This record gives sequence, structure tokens and C-alpha cells, in this order.
Amino acid sequence: MRATQVSATQTGAAAPAPPVLSVRDLSISVGEGTRRRALVDGLSFDLGTGETLCIAGESGSGKSLTALAVMGLLPKPGPVVSAGSIRLSGEELTALPESRMRRVRGDRIAMIFQEPMTSLNPVLTVGRQLTEAIEAHRDVSAGDARQLALEALKAVRIPEAERRMRQHPHELSGGMRQRVMIAMALALEPDVLIADEPTTALDVTIQAQVLGLLKEIQEARGTALVLITHDMGVVAEMADRVIVMRQGRAVESGPVSPIFDTPKEDYTKALLAAVPRMGDGRGRAAPAVTEPVAEIRDLTVRFPLKGGLFGRTVAEVHAVAGLSFDVPARGTLSLVGESGCGKSTTAKAIAGLVPFEGRLSVAGRPGQGLSVPERKALRRDVQMIFQDPFASLDPRCRVGDLVAEPLAIHGIGSAREREERVAALFERVGLQPDAMRRYPHQFSGGQRQRICIARALALRPKLIIADESVSALDVSVQKRVLELLKELQSEFGIAYLFISHDMAVVENISDRVAVMYLGQIVEMGTGAQVFGNPRHPYTQRLIEAVPVPDPSRRRTGFPRLVGDIPSAVRAVGDHPARLVLQDVGEGHLVATA
Repeated sequence: MRATQVSATQTGAAAPAPPVLSVRDLSISVGEGTRRRALVDGLSFDLGTGETLCIAGESGSGKSLTALAVMGLLPKPGPVVSAGSIRLSGEELTALPESRMRRVRGDRIAMIFQEPMTSLNPVLTVGRQLTEAIEAHRDVSAGDARQLALEALKAVRIPEAERRMRQHPHELSGGMRQRVMIAMALALEPDVLIADEPTTALDVTIQAQVLGLLKEIQEARGTALVLITHDMGVVAEMADRVIVMRQGRAVESGPVSPIFDTPKEDYTKALLAAVPRMGDGRGRAAPAVTEPVAEIRDLTVRFPLKGGLFGRTVAEVHAVAGLSFDVPARGTLSLVGESGCGKSTTAKAIAGLVPFEGRLSVAGRPGQGLSVPERKALRRDVQMIFQDPFASLDPRCRVGDLVAEPLAIHGIGSAREREERVAALFERVGLQPDAMRRYPHQFSGGQRQRICIARALALRPKLIIADESVSALDVSVQKRVLELLKELQSEFGIAYLFISHDMAVVENISDRVAVMYLGQIVEMGTGAQVFGNPRHPYTQRLIEAVPVPDPSRRRTGFPRLVGDIPSAVRAVGDHPARLVLQDVGEGHLVATA
């Protein structure tokens, strides 16, 4: 018996709207013949008008390659679309010549990249870059293009848009640069917007602004959004549907709530289990009172601003303004706050990398007024782990030599003894000793960060400063690195100064937390005090902005966070208003003017 196909018109039901973007059996491969390897294998999805699809998964899963294929931006020579179809409103993109694809790209489909500083041209003003994009796709005069660019900046709520048009990318904050990228992508009102990790490097408040902005514009214009991220809190906050990718394949897909509530695949379950959640760290035992390994008193760092014909100092940036705190021995103190608040500058001052005023001591050794040999001895006690492990490792050197270098600089052991010590360190951070002969590019991001941890441990320091050391890692890799840091602290008695914008990570790893704003500490206490009962409005604002990895708790509106941190530029010899920390009980300190 032949089956009868019934149309939607016959039944009276409305026909579903065709997808604005349709990807079918997409495969992206590298190599030729028997050496061909699939990087993305048989991926399919549809995206409707006004819909948000989140693609999640670890680094190397094929998320960004998929986005680049849709945009026609796969690097050449390199990976190619070896099979499948990509259709935009029914038009096949894989068959378009580059001349035609250039007209589609930016006009009908646009992309926001992860790092705006490397995506924007450093030698052109913001206004010039925006008007170039508009003039490439619209037959308008230079004046009209400038007006459209100005309206685009205002649409993404950039203050003083006229002045920002005349500025270069380096003159803007990270959040402001990302808003410029969004304005550039949306200026031509594309049908599809692809955002590849648009908030990974942003602080929680700026992240909330960017996500809220994307949501508002999407609702106003009906833009279809593909959001690529490894932050499951962002997925829960934004997604209508989710695709979880692993090793180039979609292992699970569906509406956002079932993915979080009842995941079917073990990989999805493991990915969700690795997500740090606010509240998980409040059961940590209160830290025992110990002698501090580092004591900081009235730490002040100022940077001169030069100007005029003779390059005189015309003003000063007060990056850090009179900080005082202790880092407990064998404990973890975390510094949190928005970009520009002085966290990293504080770390560099303690490590002796920038000049400072005030008093500092590490393990009883003063940190100022030192001779060259004394400064070298101090640096044995203080080591740093930086945010980007790839930029921290010399690409021309074998990683074993990089880990051994501090030992050689300080004249510790013979060549044989140094090699044995490095091999032991590699094993301790979960790497095989034979990896010592490889180069940085031959490791994953998580493995490179482990190498940086091994290098920091080489001198057996008293204090390790971890400056955004896990912010760029996938959640599962991040969890393993954090567990390693805790194990090493217990084993070697190391104290950590942990700097991060991820509030859930901070809560889970910290004994004490200091919240910084405009170079000063506005609140300090145990993790349970600061996160469980925040007293200062700025701390409350930070915590409110944290995305919750639970779709049932999705916010109906994002926090209305207005503007950026005020300028820290002051006249020469001027001082900002000092904040005074007051004890409000049980060692919980809050700043007042």
C-alpha cells in the first residue's frame, strides 16, 4: 500500500518557516588521499530566524572550524570542505566563487571573533574601519556611511560615540572593543550572526553587557545567532538549542533544557559535571590563621603619561592606590574585579616586574631597596603562571629546557641533576618525561599550562601568582588544572595569589577573597563571607552578573550595568579618594569612602 503524503495546506496547519541557515552532512578535512583526516565529520543543523543555536565542546572539537567554513574563511592552504552543504536562505555557499562570497560575507552573514584586538586593524581608527565595511556593501556616500557607523556604535550603547569614532583600538577597553566588533557585524543588519567565544576573555560584568546586548539586538531585528562557547553558563543563559561536539562530531543535540536536565551521552554529562558553580565552594572550611607568606602595605603603582613637545609627564595613571593585604602561608588569596582595576599590576609589583611605592615582604624578605643579587634571591620565592601559556613559552626551545632554565639561572644542581628534577616535575604535573624533548606547539592548551606550572614549581617557591591561569581553558581541562594546583599546594605548602574574573572558580579555590575596584580593595573576607553575604554594592554587582549554568534560572533581563570603570588618570601629584576598610565582623572587611 502506497503511503499518502499530506501537505500542511490540506490539514490547515501553517507550514514551518524555512531555515535561514541549513548545514547538511558537513565534513571538513585536511590532507590528501590515504593521509586525509576529518576534522569535522557529518555535522548537520538548521537555524531559524531569531533563533539562538549554541555549539559547545572542548578545544579541537571543530566548533570554530564549522564557523569558518560557513563564513568561507577556512585558511588556505589547509582544511577544506570535503563534503556536505551549507545553504543561506536556500543559496548554496560552498559553490560560490570568492568574489560572490565577499558580497555575502558581512552583508547577509557576519562574525564576531573571540579576540577583538587581533581582529581590528591597529593603525586605523574605529570610525574608518566601520565605514570601510559599510562602503564595501552599500552604495552610499562617505557622509552617509559615517552616519550609519555612528548609529551602529550608539546601538551597542558605546558612550561618546563621536569621540570613539576618532580613536584607535588600543585606546579602548576590552569590553569596548568587543562592542565595536558587534557594531561592525550588525551595521549591515545581517540575517545570521556567528559569535565565536565572544565573552571568554571578558569580566563577568562586561560579559553580561555583551550578552544582554546580543539578546536585545536579536529580538529587535530577528537576527539568527550561532554562539560558539565552552562556557556552559553562557549556553544556559542564551541558547534555544544546543549542539555538543567532540572530535569533529555532534555527540548530542536538542533543546537547551533537556541537554542540561537529562543529558544522554557520557561526554555531555562529564562536560556539565566539570562546570564550576556558584555556591559549591561555600562548604569549604574556614582557613586556619597562619603566618602570612607575603605582607603588602600601602602598595601604590603609578605610570606616567607623556605629552607635549618635549615629552614631559603631564598626568599619571594610578593603577594601584594604597593596597594592604596578607597572603596566608599554604593558603589561597584571590583578587577579583573588572579589567583595569589593577589586579595584574598588583601581581607584577609583588613579583618585582614593575616599580612600586609602599612596603612589601615575601617570606620575611623585603621587596624594595634590593641589590641585584637580593632581587634575584627574592624571585626564587615568587613565581608566576600567566594567562596564555603559548605566549609564555619560547616556541624555539624544547619544553624540558624551558622548565630547567630557572634552575640554570640560579645555579641549582648539575646538568644531570637538573634533568632529573625536570623529569620528576613533568611526572608530578601529569606529563610523561619523554615530552621534555618536544616543542610548545606540539601540546594542547591544557598541557602547555601544566608545563608552565612545572616551570613555576622548579625553584620550589613560597608564593605562586596565577594570573588568569585557567580562564582560556575548557571546563574539563580547567577542572583538572585546578585540582592539580590544590594537590601541589597540599604537597609543597605553596601559597597562591589567584587572579581571575571567573567568580565560580574563585569561590571554589579561595581561602580569602579581595574585591578590587579602581586600584583599591572594596571588600575582603573568606569566600563564604564575600560570596554568601556580599556587603559592598560593587561585589553584589559582580555576583549578579555571573551566568548560572541552569536554563530554569535564566534571567528575564540582564543586569543594567552602565559604563566602564572610571578613569584612573590623575594630575601629577594628585591622589584619588582613599577608601577605608572597616571590619564588619569575623574578619569581613568592607571599604567606605
